[in-house]
Amino acid sequence: MSINISPNSRELDLYRSMLAANNLTLAHIARNAPLAETLSCIVNGIEGQYPEILGAILLLAEDGNRLHLGAAPSLHRNYIAEIDELAIDAGAWLHQPVSVTAGHIDPANIESSKFWPGFRDLALRHGLYTCLATPIRSAADSLLGIFIAYSREPDRAGDGHRHAIADVTALASIAIERSIAEVRIENVVASLRESETRMALAIEGSGTGIWDRDVVTGEIHYSKGWKAILGYTESELSNWIGDSYTRLHADDLPFVKEAMQAHFDQKTESYAVEHRIRCKDGSYKWISSRGKVVSRDMDGNPLRMIGTTTDITSMRTLSENLQQSVDLITSLTNEIPGLVYQHRLLPDGAEFFSYVSEGICDIYELTPAQVAEDFSLIHERIHPDDLADYRATLDASAASLTPWHFEYRVILPRQGLRWRRGDARPRRSQDGGTLWHGFITDITERKRVEIELQEFATIDFLTQLPNRRHFMARMREELARLQRAPGMQTAVLMCDLDHFKMVNDRYGHAIGDLVLRHFASILGNELRRNDTGGRVGGEEFAVVLPGAGMAEAAIFAKRVQKQIAETPLVEGDITIAVTVSIGIALMQANDTNVKAALTRSDMALYRAKGSGRNRIEMAPH
Repeated sequence: MSINISPNSRELDLYRSMLAANNLTLAHIARNAPLAETLSCIVNGIEGQYPEILGAILLLAEDGNRLHLGAAPSLHRNYIAEIDELAIDAGAWLHQPVSVTAGHIDPANIESSKFWPGFRDLALRHGLYTCLATPIRSAADSLLGIFIAYSREPDRAGDGHRHAIADVTALASIAIERSIAEVRIENVVASLRESETRMALAIEGSGTGIWDRDVVTGEIHYSKGWKAILGYTESELSNWIGDSYTRLHADDLPFVKEAMQAHFDQKTESYAVEHRIRCKDGSYKWISSRGKVVSRDMDGNPLRMIGTTTDITSMRTLSENLQQSVDLITSLTNEIPGLVYQHRLLPDGAEFFSYVSEGICDIYELTPAQVAEDFSLIHERIHPDDLADYRATLDASAASLTPWHFEYRVILPRQGLRWRRGDARPRRSQDGGTLWHGFITDITERKRVEIELQEFATIDFLTQLPNRRHFMARMREELARLQRAPGMQTAVLMCDLDHFKMVNDRYGHAIGDLVLRHFASILGNELRRNDTGGRVGGEEFAVVLPGAGMAEAAIFAKRVQKQIAETPLVEGDITIAVTVSIGIALMQANDTNVKAALTRSDMALYRAKGSGRNRIEMAPH
């Protein structure tokens, strides 16, 4: 929905006609209309705006050597028959970038090719003059087809026609690429299920059943599709969870229960198992069962769990293709929110959405009517720290007519903080403004996974301190800082728990892990905000103290020794006294690398352990 403000009142009717035609085309795309119908809508829109023009869209065949008809609603069928499946010279013009001169697309790549004279002469024999040939390109800039403009009289096309056709080729590109993607999906599904020509997006038609379990009462409800997998009618099967376990294969029952309990205990993010289950006729099928607890009480106990079951019997013999097929089914049955839009930036700086899909209600929690009335509401939803970069990337896209790609945060009244990714392709409008056709998606979950992976890569799982890799990176940062300011000081400490092997041998590795966590907690509590402590070996820990000399480092080391001595580990009826040996060295600006300071502190640690342990030794400096 948009408010049309045209700076040229004489062209208002034409502008409204173009906007209505574009919105009608977008509606065709949004409802997945057949490609021929959508392309005909595009051609009709141009012919409606410019009655002196007849249009045709020719699509490039997969082999790149033929053009076949996409749409030509006003051309005579005899001429259409001659240009459909027309052989072409797959020469360099198919792959050359389209040049832009004086604000319009230069079709010289096509019109100067060997293909063009014969095509032009063929049209003349049918009383048609070929005016324009505008390429239709994909998001990756490969050729998808050509928009041909004809007239009954020579020299009827001008820059206005050229600009209008260039604008609608973006819509044609979206429709063609979507059609290509749909054909590819249908081919994959057909190869997996020979008896079907397409896969229904609805779960009941995809061979998947749904179950809903009340964990407290032990009731479980199955969908009609779930019961059909086992050969039961909708009125058969009880709703008691105990009965469901009797249908499981005896060899599979233990690990199914174990996986379920692990998820109940929050040890796994979701429940996912593959196992055998007995059908109504006594035979067994392999199924993939996936689910997740969707509600818990205040103590974390599960209350309700929902999941899906898929019959995978016929796919058990597949290897890699099996997993791909499951992922495909999952992807096709999941709902992916997104916003399709058309964004206009006028020469005077005013901007508005000339089209938005209903996805704006989820992406920005705004209605199309609200955005049409006040476009600034969009900017109010964008995180303040990201708004400047959001505007800058759009300005750069408008200035250079390069695709816009940007990831940013939004703050929404209902959903709170979320991540969004925007992708759009710009076109120069006839009035000198910019028109983007784009898509915005929710990438919050992907960002959460990226953060978790970053944490896994830098944190020692047992102690929750930085791991050796992260600690060494921090050391390199500190050495670089010292080399920029040689007058500064930084101390490096190596800490080793005394007699730790004896603890493991006597009490076991589980108690040994508790000792490591205990010391890591004490060490972490003594660190300042700019200090870094990490686990660099089995029972070895290292510390870097920016701005500290030997005296300050010694005070820190004594404080750590005092705390660990006064706070033994108590686990049940076991009390374990722990001591620590510490070696201290100074990082020096002329060190060639961070290993030099670590080696000096490690040698000091060696002397501390050799002198009786529970000592602090300093490296000479």
